[in-house]
Amino acid sequence: MSGRCPFATRRGFLTAAGSLVAAAGTTALAVPGGATARAAVLPPEAGGPSERRQIEPFWGEHQGGIATPPQTHTYFAAFDLTTDKASDVVAMLRLWTEASVRMAAGETAEPLSKDLVKPAADSGEALGLSPARLTLTFGLGAGLFTKDGKDRYGLAKRRPQALVDLPRFNGDQMIATYTGGDLSVQACADDPQVAFHAVRQLARLAYGHAQIRWTQAGFGSNQAAGGTPRNLMGFKDGTINPVPEAASKQTKGPHQASLEEVVWAGTEGPAWMRGGSYLVVRRIRMALEHWDRMEVGFQEQVFGRQKYSGAPLGRTHELDPLDLAATDKDGNPVIPDSAHVRLGAAESNGGAQILRRGYSYNDGVSFTAERWPPWHQGMEYDAGLLFLCYQRDPRAGFIKIYENMSKLDMLNQFVTHNGSGVFACPKGVARGEFIAEPLFA
Repeated sequence: MSGRCPFATRRGFLTAAGSLVAAAGTTALAVPGGATARAAVLPPEAGGPSERRQIEPFWGEHQGGIATPPQTHTYFAAFDLTTDKASDVVAMLRLWTEASVRMAAGETAEPLSKDLVKPAADSGEALGLSPARLTLTFGLGAGLFTKDGKDRYGLAKRRPQALVDLPRFNGDQMIATYTGGDLSVQACADDPQVAFHAVRQLARLAYGHAQIRWTQAGFGSNQAAGGTPRNLMGFKDGTINPVPEAASKQTKGPHQASLEEVVWAGTEGPAWMRGGSYLVVRRIRMALEHWDRMEVGFQEQVFGRQKYSGAPLGRTHELDPLDLAATDKDGNPVIPDSAHVRLGAAESNGGAQILRRGYSYNDGVSFTAERWPPWHQGMEYDAGLLFLCYQRDPRAGFIKIYENMSKLDMLNQFVTHNGSGVFACPKGVARGEFIAEPLFA
């Protein structure tokens, strides 16, 4: 005997009236094998006011999780496609869309069933938890378009020119198990279990068509609470991020651009990417033991900012503009030539900017050899930064900024980039569409 379970929700037991509202909005989507899956997603109004504030919209002009105020946790996953059929990819993306809509609203990935002889429609570890502002951001890697010289899905001619392979930068020590991917999913939520649960369900639904290549959990953003996030080195990270155009007059600093200028792809690319963005992800291990032995004054010289206030050296407040021309009484630059903020500043890179959306990570300890004196070898924290940044074009964004930083930045003696990926994140999903549908039209 099988049937629809009346409690298929993370938000708790629903009223019968609420269930009827959900059923009225059901949409059928094709799934592999010719079967159908039916979405029964409750509208936000079905929950109380506090629950509605926990829900980030899935549908829209842009994908969520890019300009969304950062949640406190992320779970990033890169996938390799294992099917040779474009129809399988489309079917999987339909399922992913349906499940994402449900999970963002606080529901299980699929409607639960009383049938105990079938695999569960949801693993269940997030039952009873709030939506926690879950967002799911999807990216398309180069392998979707061409892989091993083969156009396996007939999409090679539709690959955006901006979806480039990153060059090998000075100091890169890439680990294959943290690099690449045909697809990416960035789950962000204010509860780490909700973020992990979401990716776990998508991986389950992808069975037979895609498999996880690598993942990274992240934590620590506090921007939603009104502050600039701090990285594990104790410094604020992302002070000069671009801001929404509508709020720019009230909130942006003197050198901050708008999201429209920096992040959202425009008419320079294919129509299916307009309103989307390009994600560069880097896994950056920090030599925290080495860093913690450094004097605070030296650390501030490395970054070019005061550690506690976040103000640029020589200034008072965090959002004060960088004075790159300022010198001390001996004629030396107040912000050193090799300081992190100088080399990353728009003024030093022809105006290039990116939207940083990084999270700290901590994967315990492992054996490592430090890159700089004293060249300590031994068990150290495998911890650092999952650096995620969005831009209209990586060639004019991350690549342009990091080429010089990889060679000259004083911070390099304490960090090592060992994971990487580039993904085209399509525009937002309209109701009735699936993720990246215009690409396959």
